[in-house]
Amino acid sequence: MAKILIADDEPDIIELIKRYALRDGHEVRFVEDGSEAIELCRKEDFDIIVMDVMMPDTDGFTATKKIREMKDIPVLMLSARGSEYDKLFGFESGVDDYVTKPFSPKELMARINVIIKRHAAASKPKNENRLTCAGIVLDTLGHEVTIDGERAELTAKEYSILLYLMQNKGVVLSRDKILNEVWGYDYFGDDRTVDWQIKLLRGKLGIYRDHIHTIRGVGYKFED
Repeated sequence: MAKILIADDEPDIIELIKRYALRDGHEVRFVEDGSEAIELCRKEDFDIIVMDVMMPDTDGFTATKKIREMKDIPVLMLSARGSEYDKLFGFESGVDDYVTKPFSPKELMARINVIIKRHAAASKPKNENRLTCAGIVLDTLGHEVTIDGERAELTAKEYSILLYLMQNKGVVLSRDKILNEVWGYDYFGDDRTVDWQIKLLRGKLGIYRDHIHTIRGVGYKFED
């Protein structure tokens, strides 16, 4: 059982998610504004937050940023806006997934359950210690990446993608394989999600960005 916080100003949306979350055996709390979500997270811990973008007082992006300054809680963002710019902005803000309205509640719960599972697994000590390539060092025990000795501020999703790529150095990985490994389920949406995340990850790798090779029409490969 997980503890889920729903932040949305639409009662029907709250009720829909709540009904399916309770059916899966989760505990649910809900608020109707980002500022309320921030205050509740100061007092309580949650396994995941389902956060709407557009709320009357404090929007979802601002609330996510404030909460992440306090606690490491994964966030699934809900929005009626599904443009590439909106999704990119969401991922740049550090959200773990981005779902557009209207949505399938069964799909939403699949995404929620996988994020919860992945985050819990990432919080446990790993048997591996370090993966290195040129000036990139990925420390699985510390769950951090350094570039030429400087810590890289990667989101949880960017870290997971880099880990998967480095663990499979020299292997061509299709977008579907990356989606299934990092997101943990058969992705229902646009597989360009991988391209967006790779673009953001490359930007943070700086001069080492070209270690991630694009294999046209297939996917990506990490090489020395």
